Amino acid sequence: MPYAHNGSVELFYEQWGPSDGVPLLMIMGLSAQMISWDDSLMQAFVDHGFAPVRFDNRDVGESTWFDDAPVDIETESGHFFAGAPLSAPYSIEDMADDAAAVLDAVGWKSAHVLGASMGGMIAQSFAIRYPEKTRSLTSIMSTTGDPDVGQPDSAAAESLMQPAPEGREAAIEASVRTGRVIGSPVHFDAVAERVKAERSYDRGNNPDGVLRQLLAVLTQSSRTEALGRVEVPALVIHGALDPLVNPSGGRRTHEALADSEFIELPEAGHDIPPVYRPELVARIAELAQRADAGDADRRKVDAR
Repeated sequence: MPYAHNGSVELFYEQWGPSDGVPLLMIMGLSAQMISWDDSLMQAFVDHGFAPVRFDNRDVGESTWFDDAPVDIETESGHFFAGAPLSAPYSIEDMADDAAAVLDAVGWKSAHVLGASMGGMIAQSFAIRYPEKTRSLTSIMSTTGDPDVGQPDSAAAESLMQPAPEGREAAIEASVRTGRVIGSPVHFDAVAERVKAERSYDRGNNPDGVLRQLLAVLTQSSRTEALGRVEVPALVIHGALDPLVNPSGGRRTHEALADSEFIELPEAGHDIPPVYRPELVARIAELAQRADAGDADRRKVDAR
């Protein structure tokens, strides 16, 4: 099984498609394992010429769990709702370094970088910290870390702060309930959500790890100014009905980036319903082609 290493952190990853395909690094969000980039979506990217790589972020799935950093949810929840400072064992920037380690393990010098939700935050940080490794940036249903945008509504926030249920069936049912709260009202598929929850539980259920990831999100700093220095072409995608990361977060991301396009999905919540996927894959492929063509032109100029 392939693992990347960022110091003592092991990151389980999986590459699809031909070795000479267009490099695409895919970063998933809070609590979500790499299989949330489902197989049909991975194959769609392969069909568009990509060699996509998905991986488990730290603290979920088959990557390293930070069991030596326990989280007291009651204490941290009280601090959060009181507006008091929170403490996190690692940061979004640390997770961007994990993504860079995956890129290195695959053997790529650079890649098109795509992230969803917390994964979008990580992808943004990656583009800021590793400009030489970033060919293009796609940020989906994410935000900049500014506290005045991208905030959840009360129901979505409450769904994240619930104590972890005990037992496989209870955990799966809780995952489906949360998916229903934050997902697309019209396009939510409870059967597909349950299948994903079952598979995720069996790969590695780590509620404390999810809380540690959440603390990384809640303690992040604003990236708006730094995003203004990102030079690669970018695509920002957001569901108009997203209750977990308000669409204002996506709009702020678009405004911050020098060369970006904003796509709002009219019936989407905090998910990527299958009905939108063909268009999104095609648009990401167009973005990659434009970015790579621009990079080739720059190399020709530099060689003169």
